[in-house]
Amino acid sequence: MSTTTTTDLVVKPEPQVPASGENMLDPRRNAYREDLAANNIRNLVQAPRYVDGDWAQVRHTSVMVRRHPQPNAPVDTEALFGEVVVVYDVADGWAWVQLVRDRYVGYVRADALSENVEWPTHKVRALGTFIYPEPDIKSPPLTHLSLNSGFAIADMDEQFCKLKTGGYVVSRHVAEEGAFSRDFVEVAERFIGTPYLWGGRTRLGIDCSGLVQLSLEAAGISAPRDSDMQQAELGANVLVPEDLDGLLRGDLIFWAGHVGILVDGIMLLHANAHHMAVTVETLPEAVERIARGGSKITAIKRLTSVTA
Repeated sequence: MSTTTTTDLVVKPEPQVPASGENMLDPRRNAYREDLAANNIRNLVQAPRYVDGDWAQVRHTSVMVRRHPQPNAPVDTEALFGEVVVVYDVADGWAWVQLVRDRYVGYVRADALSENVEWPTHKVRALGTFIYPEPDIKSPPLTHLSLNSGFAIADMDEQFCKLKTGGYVVSRHVAEEGAFSRDFVEVAERFIGTPYLWGGRTRLGIDCSGLVQLSLEAAGISAPRDSDMQQAELGANVLVPEDLDGLLRGDLIFWAGHVGILVDGIMLLHANAHHMAVTVETLPEAVERIARGGSKITAIKRLTSVTA
């Protein structure tokens, strides 16, 4: 007897909670462990020591946020250049941090962070761009920046922005922190063809919930990181019709451990491990394939603030 499986549904493990069961805080978004906890949850968890933490900022193109302080530990998300974090502990070259953007907790290489925080005034609005050592596109770039990476601007003209931390970025690739795209689906469509990468949040590699989060952020809509969080917290429930009729552009389609975005009433855009890329296919096609792997649609959510 043969069994059909699917690789669309790459489910992150359930978060661990204390064995006593007394504390059900999600450790993905609450900084606590056996020896240490954030001071802001002092009244919610028991720990031998509490700390306020120190501000720091990602200074690399991006940095993988890992579940444990080991180079081969599972990756849960990715922090982009300019992201501000709270550092609660540093040991053996690893920093235990919480991202300010979405409160995600994990471990990053300590050398990827700077103690000198320049709160971003601007961000990358292009899918990607570069920091140049001088205002000349022919000069070898210092590093690559991805969509939504942030930085503080010291000066700006029609061609280049000068960063406070040094280097130059092409002005047409830059937007002010408070400027947003009008259509998050259009942002997501720009990622078509991007390789699937567990935990990824850039055009070099992205996963299903990372695509939703990054696209919504570009449109000024805060979103949690993982698909279960997104299903619980984003939008309003839409009744799942048997014929899948009546759905709209921007509707979010959820399965257990997976999420996609409707481009229109029929076409689904999603980063998935079946195609190992961000692709567009008909919703019925995706539903049928994923059902063969044992999962049905768990929810459809509609973001009422999105302009179709």
